[in-house]
Amino acid sequence: MSTAAIPTAVIALGGNALAPAGERSTIHDQFRHTRESLGPIVDLAHDGWNVCVVHGNGPQVGDELVRNEIARREATPLPLGVLVAATAGWIGYMIQQSLENALRRVSSPRDVATIITQVQVRADDPALFNPTKFIGQALSASRAEELRGEGHVVKTDGNGNLRRVVGSPAPQKIHELRIIQQLIERGTLVIACGGGGAPIYDDPVKGWEGIDAVVDKDLAAAVLARDLNAQLLLIITDVDAVYADWGTSHQRALRRLSVDEAEAMDRAGAFGEGSMAPKVRAAVDFARRTGGRAIISKLSHGRDAVRGEAGTTITVERSTT
Repeated sequence: MSTAAIPTAVIALGGNALAPAGERSTIHDQFRHTRESLGPIVDLAHDGWNVCVVHGNGPQVGDELVRNEIARREATPLPLGVLVAATAGWIGYMIQQSLENALRRVSSPRDVATIITQVQVRADDPALFNPTKFIGQALSASRAEELRGEGHVVKTDGNGNLRRVVGSPAPQKIHELRIIQQLIERGTLVIACGGGGAPIYDDPVKGWEGIDAVVDKDLAAAVLARDLNAQLLLIITDVDAVYADWGTSHQRALRRLSVDEAEAMDRAGAFGEGSMAPKVRAAVDFARRTGGRAIISKLSHGRDAVRGEAGTTITVERSTT
C-alpha cells in the first residue's frame, strides 16, 4: 500500500479520560487510566491506519494553577500558556510510554512521538474576554469566592460543580503541522496539540508570542484533522453518544446526524456550551470541510465506535434515522 493510500485518523482524548471527574487522581491513577484508554488507538494502528492523538488537559492544568498559587511565595508562578505546554509534555509522556508498551504487546514495530504543539489564534478573539472553558477540579463555595475575589471567573459546569473558567480562542492553524505531517507519513504515531496546543499569536513587533488561554482540544483536533486530510475524527468523551433532550425523561441517543441536523440542534441550544457543544461543532466543522466521518463516543465504546456500532456519527449525508 502506498503512503498516500493509508487512511489517517485523529483521536481526541479528553483530559477527564485520564483524570475522571470526581476522582482525585494521583499520577499513578492517571497512568492506569491512560493505559485503559488506548484500545481504539491500538486497533487503528494494528489495522494499518496513520494515527494522531490529541489530548485534553482541563483537570491537569487546573491542578498546575493550584500548585502555582500555593507555592507563589517560594517560586514565581508560571503563566497559563506555559502551563498548557508543561502539561502537554508530561501527559504526552504518559500516553507515549503507555502506547509504546501496548504496541510492543502486539508486536507492532511502529514508533511513537510527542510534539509540543503551538496553535495560532487571534489576539482579538472575543472568546478571550468571555471565559467559558472549564479547567481544574470542582471547587468548594468558599474557594470559589476566594478566586472571584482575586479576579478569576468561576461558573457552574454541566454536573453542577463550581469550577474556574478561562478564555478559549478559536484555533486558526497548527503551527507545527509540517513536522506532524512528515512523522505521520513515515508511519509514526503522533501525539500532538496536547491540551489543545499552547496558544500563540503573531505580534507585529515581537513575532510569535504566547497568550494566557486554553484552546479547546476538540476544535484543535478538528483543525488538525482537516489540515492532515484525515478520513476519521474520533472524539472521546464521558458519555456514550450525543443526546436529544439531554437531562429529561425523554432523552435519547442520536446514532447518526448530518452536519445540517447537528447545526440546527446547536442553534436551538440543544448542547451544553461548556461540554457537548464544542465537540459537536468540531465534528461538524471537520465533516463539512473534508467529507470525512466524525464520531463522538464514550471511551469504553471506542472500539465499537470506529466500526460504526456505537457513539454518534456525524457526516455530510443526511441521516435516515
